[in-house]
Amino acid sequence: MKQNSYETVIIFTPVLSEEGVNKTIEKYRGLIKDTQGTMVEEVFWGLRQLAYPIQKKTTGIYWLCEYQANADVTAKLEVEFKRDEKVMRHLTTRLDKHSIEYNYKKRNGLIGKKAIAKTKEETNG
Repeated sequence: MKQNSYETVIIFTPVLSEEGVNKTIEKYRGLIKDTQGTMVEEVFWGLRQLAYPIQKKTTGIYWLCEYQANADVTAKLEVEFKRDEKVMRHLTTRLDKHSIEYNYKKRNGLIGKKAIAKTKEETNG
């Protein structure tokens, strides 16, 4: 079965301890790996201000992960996200070839803030 590329952003409740967040993230990593998925990149954004209150909370703990998996994995993840009271919101997006290329370039510092910093450094030094 062909594996697709996905990107998922999860907002956890801000009342979780650091240990609680790590356990929950590890649970979702394990779920992806158990279904023959592979993690491409993970970014822990930490505690951020929300644009609007969710469940009467104005902040949330953000975690973004990019992974490759079979199509049925997303359905399993959706069920787990909806069951988990620690997850306030989630969004899973299937990446097309342009998104995959963009994420690759951003990861390797070819575009974005890292690229700007590199060009400034090269011109100054």
